[in-house]
Amino acid sequence: MSTYNYGNFNGPAGIGDLGRGTIDPYAPASEGLVRLSDGLMEALRAEYPGLVRHGETIRGALMESVEDGGPPNRGRIRSALEAISIGASAGTGSLAFTQQFMHVLGL
Repeated sequence: MSTYNYGNFNGPAGIGDLGRGTIDPYAPASEGLVRLSDGLMEALRAEYPGLVRHGETIRGALMESVEDGGPPNRGRIRSALEAISIGASAGTGSLAFTQQFMHVLGL
């Protein structure tokens, strides 16, 4: 049996998740997201100190979500990630963390 990932395959057999993503935008932030934000902050401090405030915005939104149990503020996070992705060069850790956040949050 192959382990090749066919992605969201859907057809007559109904294989896959029928094109629906499995990301829940209303789930509260998890410990994994907070650790991911720690990595982003470290990368920003090392590579782009001028963009650290955007990383702090992301971290603040995630911590707020953890504290109140509600979903993270996706608008604030999206705006901060867009600002970082504009300022970060290709091949940097900052951009890699930004892309990972966008994937995990489904932005």
